[in-house]
Amino acid sequence: MLRLIFLAALAGLSRASDVLDYTDDDFESKIGDHELALVEFFAPWCGHCKRLAPEYEAAATRLKGVVSLVKVDCTANSNTCSKYGVSGYPTLKIFRDGEETGPYEGPRTADGIVSFLKKQAGPASVELKEDAQLEKFIADQDASVVGFFADDKSTAQAEFLKAASALRDNYRFAHTNSEALLQSQGIDGEGVILFRPPRLSNKFEDGSVKFSEEKFTSNKVKRFIQDNIFGICPHMTDDNKDQLRGKDLLVAYYDVDYDKNPKGSNYWRNRVMKVAKSFLDQGKKLNFAVANKMMFSHDVSEFGLESGSGELPLVAIRTAKGDKYVMTEEFSRDGKALERFLQDYFDGKLKRYLKSEPIPENNDGPVKVVVAENFDSIVNDDSKDVLIEFYAPWCGHCKNLEPKYNELGEKLADDPNIVIAKMDATANDVPSPYEVSGFPTIYFSPAGHKMSPKKYEGGREPSDFISYLKREASNPLVMQEESKKKKKKKDDKAEL
Repeated sequence: MLRLIFLAALAGLSRASDVLDYTDDDFESKIGDHELALVEFFAPWCGHCKRLAPEYEAAATRLKGVVSLVKVDCTANSNTCSKYGVSGYPTLKIFRDGEETGPYEGPRTADGIVSFLKKQAGPASVELKEDAQLEKFIADQDASVVGFFADDKSTAQAEFLKAASALRDNYRFAHTNSEALLQSQGIDGEGVILFRPPRLSNKFEDGSVKFSEEKFTSNKVKRFIQDNIFGICPHMTDDNKDQLRGKDLLVAYYDVDYDKNPKGSNYWRNRVMKVAKSFLDQGKKLNFAVANKMMFSHDVSEFGLESGSGELPLVAIRTAKGDKYVMTEEFSRDGKALERFLQDYFDGKLKRYLKSEPIPENNDGPVKVVVAENFDSIVNDDSKDVLIEFYAPWCGHCKNLEPKYNELGEKLADDPNIVIAKMDATANDVPSPYEVSGFPTIYFSPAGHKMSPKKYEGGREPSDFISYLKREASNPLVMQEESKKKKKKKDDKAEL
């Protein structure tokens, strides 16, 4: 009997949650008890909330005593959710001393939440007083930025702390006024050193970089950090991917795992770095990174690559404009294959990779079928106005729109100046500057202004589209009904 009671108690303990559950009755009175809290406003039926739940729970356990993680069920506590403007689930917000300070826009994995909130906890910059504290701080898996100042009232320290406050979401900061620490780092009066993670140590770049500007301002410190934080070839993760993307970037995807296999992770990274450095030393402009191919399996798939179980890195480039280039030659241990790929890229010899369905053999219907390979010839035809629908085959709204959209195409089938088109955005790359985040998404691409398409936000009846096109089209519309009426009038006159 005692054994059963003990097991039941253990089961109860295992079910105990470290996520605090607040309601309309206690939210306002309790949220102020936390210096820093992350609050999830959720609905029990929400699929995204269910997927977040185990990650949120794991993060709460790891952050216990440092940052509080709270949840509020909006289906039962509408007053609180309404007060904080919750309109979708899950909505995550950061609170400091009971006051909302803004939305949480960090990663939604346990590791990402922990990393993000640790940077938010406490002061923007940690004060270091001893050598052991400095060694522990810079031994972290993330890069560290440390300010060294002889005078804690100096303008330089104030500017450093201003920069730390502005960048605390992404980077780790510390500062010291210890004379011994200044001397150990060769600092005379004031200075900033960026320490790269020890696990990413390599022979191609220094493990630390000193701020070298004569004038000390927060903007210059921020620029110094952003220019040097990643080095030649960082490890791209969920935490830093948004900082790395949006620029011309080569990524080598393989089994990167610095927790279980740091030696193997650095083996391939060093081979990428060796080649990268040779091109960077020539003044070539490109950013480099390595990433776990399973964690970024969606990216790998977008390049038409198979992640598989092979150990060799898979390499691809995505430019700031969204153009993609894939290394088709197998990665070689001597780096020669990567050298050839990069040389061809810089020489402009590589063909852009497009995820595309085959070009239709027959495309004479009232709605033109667009794929990535014929996008330029149809949508970017400078002489035509084009209305294009980006759809997904499984999308219910798209299926409902189809007969109406076909009717529109039929009405305008005789117009030589306008094209009604559609594209499966799940099977084809959507080119810049088009942005598709939901289905259906419809754009109007005016003749002569192909790089400035307009997102269509109107109704979805044929008459709504006609009214819009009458306003926006470069030429008066030629509609099928009108053509038939004119023809009928001519036929009637002929009979007379």
